[in-house]
Amino acid sequence: MSSTIVTGQPDDRSTNTDPPVPGPTYLHWSPIFAGAIVAAAVSFVLLSFGSGIGLAVASPSSTWRGTSAALALLGGLWLLLTSLAAFGLGGYLAGRLRTTWSDTTPEAFEFRDGIHGLLVWGLAILIGAFLSLSATRMAAGRGDLTSPTAATAEPLLAFELDHLFRSDRSPVEPGSDPELRAQAARIITAGLGHTGMAQDDRAYLTRLVEARTGLAQLDSERRVDEVVAQANEAIARARHGAVILTFMIACSLVLGLAVAWLAAAFGGQHRDGAVHHHFWRRWDVDRTFMIR
Repeated sequence: MSSTIVTGQPDDRSTNTDPPVPGPTYLHWSPIFAGAIVAAAVSFVLLSFGSGIGLAVASPSSTWRGTSAALALLGGLWLLLTSLAAFGLGGYLAGRLRTTWSDTTPEAFEFRDGIHGLLVWGLAILIGAFLSLSATRMAAGRGDLTSPTAATAEPLLAFELDHLFRSDRSPVEPGSDPELRAQAARIITAGLGHTGMAQDDRAYLTRLVEARTGLAQLDSERRVDEVVAQANEAIARARHGAVILTFMIACSLVLGLAVAWLAAAFGGQHRDGAVHHHFWRRWDVDRTFMIR
């Protein structure tokens, strides 16, 4: 009786059947969302507080003639402080709450924590942009104060038009007053550029004022010059304030990027035990929160 030895390829089913170990996750979205929500909330609170003390980014008031470069600069500085507080706290939370691994270098730890801070910064900006867009749609009827158009000229220059056609006499045709104001608003708006108002437009506007108010020609010309100068000065002041404030917004966002990165890296160091806070250790506090 002979025995036969069968040789062949080993059966794959006899190999190790343990499930594969998943690799480390380099992005933890829960800390990122938590940090972004906290950053957006802190920004909202601080901007609301700034609006309460007169440092609003955009005022809902129609008295836009009071816009000044100094006020815009103060509002921009408040934006910088808001960016420091909001993105710093959001980045720190993202780095502090993120899980860590023991098989990497400190440089890789710092880089990955910084990436989490960067994502907090970007997500918080998207949340703020969405809220700002919603608020802008609600206030879409106000128009742009710094770039008046034919559609928004009359409401925007209402004070100047009142000054232009101010008179003690009643209009000869009461129904023609809105049309006069609309024509004057379009003429003034067209003359707010660098080239100024055309001579024929100025002459026509003078005749409108003369017919509506009953003033002499020289007085009508003087009033037209005063109103055009007031409109130019007010809109130029609003434009200067808008330029300063827009620049400060951009600076605050760039500063927020750096702060979020550094704060996330600091939070990661605190998470890994490289940073110790000894503030509470100065006090011996028992479980009933009574200082011994």
